Amino acid sequence: MSIVTVQLGQCGNQIGHEVFNAICSDVHGTHGLCSKKENESYHDACKERFFSEEESEVPVARAVLVDMEPKVISQTLSIAARSGYWKYDDRSHFCQKQGSGNNWANGYSVHGPRHKEVIMNLVQKEAEKCDRLGGFFTIMSMAGGTGSGLGAFVTQCLRDAFPTSFILNHVIWPYGTGEVIVQNYNSVLTLSHLYRSSDALLVHENDVIHKICAQLMKIKQISFRDVNQVIAHQLGSVFQPTYTAEGGLHYSRNPLGDLMETLVPHPEFKMLGLRNIPQMPENSLPYSTFSWPGLIKHLRQMLIANAKMEEGIDWQVRPPQLGSSIPSSHSTNKPMHFNTSIANLVILRGKDMHNVDLGSFRDPSLYTSWLNPQDAFNASLFQQSKVMMNKLEDSSYALVETFLCLKHDGRVRNTEQCICSVDKAYIHQYTKFGIEEEDFLDSFTALEQVISSYTIL
Repeated sequence: MSIVTVQLGQCGNQIGHEVFNAICSDVHGTHGLCSKKENESYHDACKERFFSEEESEVPVARAVLVDMEPKVISQTLSIAARSGYWKYDDRSHFCQKQGSGNNWANGYSVHGPRHKEVIMNLVQKEAEKCDRLGGFFTIMSMAGGTGSGLGAFVTQCLRDAFPTSFILNHVIWPYGTGEVIVQNYNSVLTLSHLYRSSDALLVHENDVIHKICAQLMKIKQISFRDVNQVIAHQLGSVFQPTYTAEGGLHYSRNPLGDLMETLVPHPEFKMLGLRNIPQMPENSLPYSTFSWPGLIKHLRQMLIANAKMEEGIDWQVRPPQLGSSIPSSHSTNKPMHFNTSIANLVILRGKDMHNVDLGSFRDPSLYTSWLNPQDAFNASLFQQSKVMMNKLEDSSYALVETFLCLKHDGRVRNTEQCICSVDKAYIHQYTKFGIEEEDFLDSFTALEQVISSYTIL
């Protein structure tokens, strides 16, 4: 099944380009672990999922590009076309000459309704090109105005226009030090609105990816492109075809549907996180060796200790002992810093995976008590793929349904205190576009409910 990607705002378009670039590079790579027939099957599955073919035989990305400023879209279209390996459809983008000014309300209440028909027509045309539509993958930032505000509006429109299609929103959590002064307002409004329309939210934190670039990739002067490429390779490694346990040598038919079925057992819990191992600069690969038991051990501990990367894992964190106390989310015996999961999905890429022992991920103590561990862990659906990405012979990825940012980030409550203070800082910038104080309070109420639901796990 095919996935239509909707790239929104500057961040969404730049990351989207890197995602398609990573996927296309993988398709054109040679995979020494695969036979010629397997390679051809893999390439066909990749292309059906992310690209359509034109008379020029250059793959065309199944994507719609949207921004309220023309510069980034123009650059993105040009760079993709010059690569010679793939391109965007010249008729599948929409831009204006005036941005949203980092104002969520401007994107949601002004640009959204004003340009709804044009944008949704582009999406409809792209969807009609698919023989089998699997769903929509949107990419956006939460800090700015177009990606966050217009992105939330477009997601709502997608849900109305395609009520039975899956929608996965990929959102970028802004730097804690601040990218724009009103990023907390924009983030709160974005999350609360996406929670109503989206099937799942896959979150990447800029601060975490920046650390990966600095500490693991050894990049000295980190650019946004470096950050975007790390994100893109993680996403590509998850969305590229993998074998299903039930289907033998057949690839997963609907990647978005399989993700939702595995990771979103309840509509209240839809925040997804991604961890992968190993990560290192390419020039270090010839001097590195890995074993599956070692990778699996580290990945499990990253999950337990809520570590976003393999460096700095707290090995003192242990799961609670079953039967040691009355099962309760408020138990005082629950280990400090232990990260309770709702569902986990492990993807393995490399060689000799058939005998990899994933029993440690089936430990009932890792999961919330109201879900059967056999249902919470479904790695067998995706664990086997003989194709490498990032030139790593062995690599593993964990998609987790767990409380990612909000539990450990006080921005929601800090923003609420700011809104309710006497000066109501910057609120006038939103009210002039139709977003009132009551809209903020509604968003806080919705997110407080989400926080409460995750906290009592």
